[in-house]
Amino acid sequence: MPRHSAAVYRRRRLAVLLGLILVLAIVGASVWLLIARPWAPTGAQEAAPAPTSSATPGPTPSGSASPAPSPSADATPAVVPCEAKDIEVTAVTDAESYPDGALPKLSISLTNKGTRDCTIDVGSTTQVFTISSGTDEWWRSTDCQENPSSMIATLTAGSTVVSKEPVVWDRTRSSVETCAQENRQRAPGGGASYHVGVSIGGFPSATTTQFLLF
Repeated sequence: MPRHSAAVYRRRRLAVLLGLILVLAIVGASVWLLIARPWAPTGAQEAAPAPTSSATPGPTPSGSASPAPSPSADATPAVVPCEAKDIEVTAVTDAESYPDGALPKLSISLTNKGTRDCTIDVGSTTQVFTISSGTDEWWRSTDCQENPSSMIATLTAGSTVVSKEPVVWDRTRSSVETCAQENRQRAPGGGASYHVGVSIGGFPSATTTQFLLF
């Protein structure tokens, strides 16, 4: 059997080496494509198939509705805090006069005179009833208030609401120094006239409400 020259062996080894390099390049490129996935969408769209140039959209089924657009910030504006110019506050009593021993029950009427809904804190933290007779202030609801709380409510435009849980006046003079006393000065009756005003959420009543004690 004839022996090949050294040049033939070198050419064969070179061909094998080039073939090995080509195989390694193909394998490396395949692994990079599998890991990098440069055509794959990212984020929330990853589950959706990537569009191809050969895809042809099918006809829209008859009678089917198109997806409704998501509401924008302009379409659904956030409810804003109430403004003084839109809010009317009124003190409400459960009677116009009270016989001896009857305790006045005080409530609040709120009217949103504006053209849009708004929010207001209607909790006891922001409520202040004040009862006076002439220039003499007899009672303030916050003098001996316990456990005040906040409660944010939405007032519909053009609506009026009245508080459900009344505040009761015990017909005595209030003071932060006499809250624990049982013999506080009692308000005179006999047809004496009193006025109650109220503030809530930072908005005071424009007028007071009159009532009589007997």
